[in-house]
Amino acid sequence: MASIIEGYLGKRVDGTRSRMPARLDRWQSATGVFLGLFMWAHMLFVSTILISKDFMYAVTRMFEGSFLFSEPHPVIVALSVAFVFAVFIVHAGLAMRKFPYKWKEYKMLKTHAFALRHGDTNLWMVQAFTGFMMFFLGSVHLYILMSNADKIGPFASSDRVWSEGMWPLYLLLLFAVELHGSIGLYRLCMKWGWCNGSDARAARKRLKKAKWIITVFFLTLGLLTLAAYIKIGQEHRSHYGERYHPAAALVLPYSPVQEVRS
Repeated sequence: MASIIEGYLGKRVDGTRSRMPARLDRWQSATGVFLGLFMWAHMLFVSTILISKDFMYAVTRMFEGSFLFSEPHPVIVALSVAFVFAVFIVHAGLAMRKFPYKWKEYKMLKTHAFALRHGDTNLWMVQAFTGFMMFFLGSVHLYILMSNADKIGPFASSDRVWSEGMWPLYLLLLFAVELHGSIGLYRLCMKWGWCNGSDARAARKRLKKAKWIITVFFLTLGLLTLAAYIKIGQEHRSHYGERYHPAAALVLPYSPVQEVRS
């Protein structure tokens, strides 16, 4: 009965308001921080292709457990992506509570933002729009990685980007993810008072400047990385499906003949 009353009135039997919205806000913030930090780590991982194919190959095998097992196990990557996907779904569900569902709500928000002309309000609208984009783009990307965990590498990833025509999706996803994540982490710092110090106004300026620096850095890194995968994919399109073999694997085993020739 108590839950029914709270469901209708938004208050408990004793007249106090429910703490559930605050709990949901904390979970939304926690999942957002996790996804934001994961986004940065993921971008650094995929950008290893800018160093060399061998380096990207080595990092891929590391995530597949090559440092623990005699052979890599892509299932480790699949399970990790499945966990991230679950957190992504939970975060999206929690964030949807604050979306303007009806035209009247959207009109009020738009009018309020236009009248107020407040930068952080505009950032929230950008975050909401990019979040809506990620419902679709991010879900496709995560599902592909989860179901093709054994097809991650210099050639396999490049084939997916170019030969399988995924580069337009990744281009849109890059802007959506980087804008959404950097804005979200900035707003969380302001919401919960992280890094505020004694002067909240000065902290806001510092955090906003840092946010734009981080946004430009990761967008530039992402565009360069995507361009590298496109270039490799174009060069490899006639050998679509072949896997990359690092240069070290091409060294012939030791033999007495090599010793004599040397």
